[in-house]
Amino acid sequence: MSELETLMLPEMIDIWQQTLNWQPTVEQQQLFQQLYEGILEGNRQMNLTRITEPVDFWEKHLWDSLRGIWSPTLGNNNGDSTSPKLIDIGTGAGFPGLPIAIAFPQYSVTLLDSTRKKISFLETLLAQLGIENATALIGRGEAIALLPAHRQAYDIAVLRAVAPAPVCASYALPLLKTGGIAILYRGHWTEEEAEDLQVVVEQLGGVIESIESFTTPLSNSVRHCLYLRSCLMPKEVPIRKKDGKRK
Repeated sequence: MSELETLMLPEMIDIWQQTLNWQPTVEQQQLFQQLYEGILEGNRQMNLTRITEPVDFWEKHLWDSLRGIWSPTLGNNNGDSTSPKLIDIGTGAGFPGLPIAIAFPQYSVTLLDSTRKKISFLETLLAQLGIENATALIGRGEAIALLPAHRQAYDIAVLRAVAPAPVCASYALPLLKTGGIAILYRGHWTEEEAEDLQVVVEQLGGVIESIESFTTPLSNSVRHCLYLRSCLMPKEVPIRKKDGKRK
């Protein structure tokens, strides 16, 4: 296989259509390719992702990112407005937020991470790709939730591989408008985890609206997405550490 072939993402048009009832436009496909190339280039300077093979990247970064937001729970994926505000908490290399920004140009996407190098990389990447509906922001979820510009300001919050689910809930729900949705991307999921999450979600004035189980289309890996609805004004609750214990 030549270097050029190695660097080309598969289009997977049929699988997009079969699994999400959607296909990227030619322009979106080109942006996915440029995103892939940008991540590979960034990996030379810092540890962004171990998932670098084209097919793995397509499934684990592109398809997985979009499957979370393609859900009956979100209806037409627009939240409560024609231009929904979405925040990706702990975005890392830009997932799931960047594929979402590409697939949904009507969204206003904030990519939040606490690592300055990653935010600088994302700012450069956004400029290179010409993506105008996304911005990169340095900070922590629990900290920006205290700022008036961000507290209860978003229609959708997404979190992938950030922390235990109760911690993710405590980051996300205070950032959501009433009626907003937090999407927690998980691997395997158990009833015991659900019980622990339920307690924190109720304290934050939310509900677990649905838990969707599915398998990825190529490797058949088990995945879950948890959809938490913000229903009330968030109560003051202790912030939890990443190990799930309260401070």
